[in-house]
Amino acid sequence: MEEDFDIIILGTGLTECILASILSCHGKKVLHLDENDYYGEECSSLSADQAWKRFKGVEKAPANLGRSREWNIDLVPKFPMSNGNIMKAIVHTGTTRYLEFKKCKGAYVLKKGKIHKVPSNGQEALTTGLMGFFQKTKLQKFLTFIGKLDENDPKTFEGIDPRRASMTEVYKKFGLDPESCDFIGHAMALYLNDDYLNQPALPTLKRIRLYGESVTAYGDSPYIYPKYGIGELCQAFARLSAVFGATYRLGVKVDEFIYDEKGDVKGLKALGEVPRSTKILAEPQYVPTLVKKTGQISRAICILSHPVQGADNADSGMIILPQKQIGRKSDIYLSFLSSLHQVCPKGKYLAFISTTVETNAPQRELDPAFDMLKPIDEIFFRVSDVYAPIQSGKSGIHISNSIDATSHFETIMDDVYRLYKELTGEDLDLTKEAEAQERTRRAAGCVVSSQDLEPEKQKPKAPQPPPPTEDKDKEEKKIDKIIRKQVEKK
Repeated sequence: MEEDFDIIILGTGLTECILASILSCHGKKVLHLDENDYYGEECSSLSADQAWKRFKGVEKAPANLGRSREWNIDLVPKFPMSNGNIMKAIVHTGTTRYLEFKKCKGAYVLKKGKIHKVPSNGQEALTTGLMGFFQKTKLQKFLTFIGKLDENDPKTFEGIDPRRASMTEVYKKFGLDPESCDFIGHAMALYLNDDYLNQPALPTLKRIRLYGESVTAYGDSPYIYPKYGIGELCQAFARLSAVFGATYRLGVKVDEFIYDEKGDVKGLKALGEVPRSTKILAEPQYVPTLVKKTGQISRAICILSHPVQGADNADSGMIILPQKQIGRKSDIYLSFLSSLHQVCPKGKYLAFISTTVETNAPQRELDPAFDMLKPIDEIFFRVSDVYAPIQSGKSGIHISNSIDATSHFETIMDDVYRLYKELTGEDLDLTKEAEAQERTRRAAGCVVSSQDLEPEKQKPKAPQPPPPTEDKDKEEKKIDKIIRKQVEKK
């Protein structure tokens, strides 16, 4: 490692792995280190044995759960939106060849104690009990307005400028009542709370449009999910980065940062070596004096032997419990998966609950979601601190945000855009045809072995699930075909 690098990245969380992939594809020389002996940080996926060791302190999971390697248990419950920015990053870098996706069957929302499916087509919109007939008509006009809206063309504003008007004013213009606004803001714009109501409307309108485009892509819901767990995303981006020359070392503890006489970083010391770079990207835990705590998130992983009640016996989905429906200041998210996503054995289900901590009893705050899942075979509960940089980029040290409580990856991608601009001085354009993408296509036949990504003298890892087979069901073929068409269009 005694050499010069354009950028040194500390931590293999999803934000860091995406940036390593993009920067490597764009010709940057990257050194990527992690103090852990596995990829993913908070976005890793655990086998059953790994989960029991982490949460219960025992080496082996109960035998009645089946083989440990049949389980891929996500630490962070998030679903990619099928037309979201993370999918654009996957297409832009060519990471598609390392991943297989399945769509999630449903998006649901709680209203007055009952779970309702969020409409995904015209027929469902007509029959939904989420709003009355007249509100449905007004919602249709509102969605038509969003579909035609062009922020650079005032003729599409229909008398209200979304760049200046608040979201409350936009709702009022279209005659949407409080219940409809609550549904739109939390089940479509996917906000955690109501802070957005008094802010400029344009970002919210874009989020609603993204939701609609994502539903249209595959039907049923706006979400898709990588087979074998969210941890596959981190590893896929890391593999692609390695193809383009990034150096990876796991299990490496950073001893100290090295600064020049002006106080700017010029490298770091690790394992007795001094890799050099004037730009370091770090996760918050690597720079504790340069970050501030902004809150906490409570998360629970639940193992079930039955599908989630009230969700149409769906094999996967997301249920949103809006704040006003459960007497809170922020929403609770309940997501669930099955063996069809290669995360658990047949007959078992994984459910994930998360929310922002508001009291001194964080586990009890999740009771409304726990009640929906009973009986529960096993619960893994934890509280995570959330950190944000005090001043990212100072002295050449750039810092990512902790993963938040939202249900999707759009805020992670916001961080990717911010950090890319800090590191390169340029805006990241994931739609732009770059020379690196041509190299990606030429490298499409490359196979990266696990040895390419393992640190020297690494301890043996738990067995991983077998790679995806060539035989895909019709649904997977459809998703693959659409994603690859996006690549070809570029």
